[in-house]
Amino acid sequence: MKKIEIACFNLDSAIIAQNTGADRVELCADMLVGGTTPTIEIIKQAREHLNIDLYIMIRPRGGNFVYSDSEFEQMKSEIEAIKKLGVNGFVFGILKDDNTINIEQNLELVELAKSFPCTFHRAFDEILDYEKALENVISCGFSALLTSGTFPNVMEGKYVLKQLVIQANNRIEIMPGGGLRSTNISALDEMVNINWFHSSAITDGSEIASLEEIVQLKKKLLS
Repeated sequence: MKKIEIACFNLDSAIIAQNTGADRVELCADMLVGGTTPTIEIIKQAREHLNIDLYIMIRPRGGNFVYSDSEFEQMKSEIEAIKKLGVNGFVFGILKDDNTINIEQNLELVELAKSFPCTFHRAFDEILDYEKALENVISCGFSALLTSGTFPNVMEGKYVLKQLVIQANNRIEIMPGGGLRSTNISALDEMVNINWFHSSAITDGSEIASLEEIVQLKKKLLS
């Protein structure tokens, strides 16, 4: 069964996503920097309104994915607090200065988040050696990898996405995201054997998910 996760930067988008058939919401703040940890209050409101699964991004700031000791401590504190709010999973990713996977810190967060599943986010797309990086992400215990195939968007990265699926061999869910829209989801689905897809479904330059776009994404996946 093909499924769609919608990245939502506000409560309105999360409600639209649920009402139009999305299978899961990834809740974030700060769209302009690619997403950061949402506030506790927004998470509580989202959980109150949503029946579908709710994953929360854990990211202390925009910019790179190399974090200071204090930022790492903040990420740990956020996971501890948010675990108590009835969410279903977490989304994060930490790199080293040389843009390789920070195995030690990611592993610590995955362990802290248990028994909640964790997705490694598009920090992966900053990496050069994606084959080695995939093995590192798997070794940390992540259940899914969100990636555009190390390119700016999923269509440019489709060949890498296909290779990642083959290499993963069902050890981790490969979830394409980054420029995924109803206009290209069918072509990507045809080429890459993937069960989960990720999109913000924003089509008008705002920060609100498009009801019609989500409907079309689902329609294309199920056709």
